[in-house]
Amino acid sequence: MKLSEVKQALLSIESLTFLLPEGIQVPAHFHITEVGMITRHFIDCGGKERLEKKINFQLWEAGDYDHRLAPKKLTKIIDLAIDRLGLGDLDVEVEYQRDTIGKYNLGFDSQNFLLQASQTACLAQENCGIPEEKLKQPLASLTQDNSTCTPGGGCC
Repeated sequence: MKLSEVKQALLSIESLTFLLPEGIQVPAHFHITEVGMITRHFIDCGGKERLEKKINFQLWEAGDYDHRLAPKKLTKIIDLAIDRLGLGDLDVEVEYQRDTIGKYNLGFDSQNFLLQASQTACLAQENCGIPEEKLKQPLASLTQDNSTCTPGGGCC
């Protein structure tokens, strides 16, 4: 989800709700403690230099049950970050701590923001010797044709 999409979604809701990948709601007393840009400048395992930039929201919960972050307040924080940090319309990543800090992609279902599981991947598979995954088919689905040897067929 791009930052512009987050801002658009905030206009359509009255309260902020974030759902974890398994559908559990982040406690309503959460705060977004950071809005910023994360820059990763790295070399992948194939030796290619890469630059990745994302917008980062950090969700945090504490014992402050009396305050709730409203959509308008989050919009003001985002606008301030755009103004002061020069944030562009980049993908938004969300950090949220459970057992450890998790990084999630962000989605929206017209009422709730959805924390979506993210995955790692090799960015240079062609250089690492990782074979392409082959399409697996059940043996029963393979059909015989005239070029296939059969027991007693005399081709072997």
